Amino acid sequence: MDRTGMADFLRARREALRPADVGLTEGPRRRTAGLRREEVAAAASMSVDYYTRLEQQRGPQPSTPVLAALARALRLTSDERDYLFRLAGHAVPDRLGRADHITPALQRVFARLSDTPALVISHLGETLAQNALGIALLGDHVSARGWARFEAWRWFVAPHGDRAIYPEHDRERQSRAIVAGLRSAYGILGPASTAGELVAELLARSEEFRLLWERQEVAQRFADHKVLVHPELGEIEVDCQVLFTEDRGQALLVLTPEPRSEAEEKIRLLGVLGVERFSTG
Repeated sequence: MDRTGMADFLRARREALRPADVGLTEGPRRRTAGLRREEVAAAASMSVDYYTRLEQQRGPQPSTPVLAALARALRLTSDERDYLFRLAGHAVPDRLGRADHITPALQRVFARLSDTPALVISHLGETLAQNALGIALLGDHVSARGWARFEAWRWFVAPHGDRAIYPEHDRERQSRAIVAGLRSAYGILGPASTAGELVAELLARSEEFRLLWERQEVAQRFADHKVLVHPELGEIEVDCQVLFTEDRGQALLVLTPEPRSEAEEKIRLLGVLGVERFSTG
């Protein structure tokens, strides 16, 4: 671990960012070059003391999840993220196998979406980021741990997963789309990967998944017209538009209602109601 190199790199990247780069307002009395330490710590979900010690060469060796969080908070490119991992004495994550690093360009677009539900997902269906309306409409998936972060797991295994979000008549179509998308990722990453582990777990736990997996359907479907069911507001019709990263490893999904429609009014009400977790029965 290169403590001096890591401290200098963190400080330089923090000072190179402007508040607007991360969706913050730059007040007239701001004297700090770039972001404040507390702003980086908050964005990375860590204490200010812990982050400060890293910049002062006094902190312990950060874990890989901590480094990934810092890379997202500092809007590091993939090359910069890899450099940070090396400074910290860790092996560089495989760029396809680990899709938890959201590219800065995608983050900038995502940070500006506040009036409509939006989320960033990996090619494996792992939720990497959600805005407040995205959480209010779909439930909080970013805070989930383990396999619960993956759409296929929540759909086929979780006892109170994502199925309640979709009308019953549309669930079969959604099941096939999820399996076809997972098979596409599995074909790219292979059995000795997170995709392979997820498929093995699903085959062992879900007969429905096993039958659909045997159909050998392969597809990536993101752009779509959806009817989603909110526990308080009922059915909400939205169009799902997608923006891919260059390697198609991640996708920004934006859910927009038709202008001046009942669905648009319901999306507005979501902002008033705040984040509502789906009932667990």
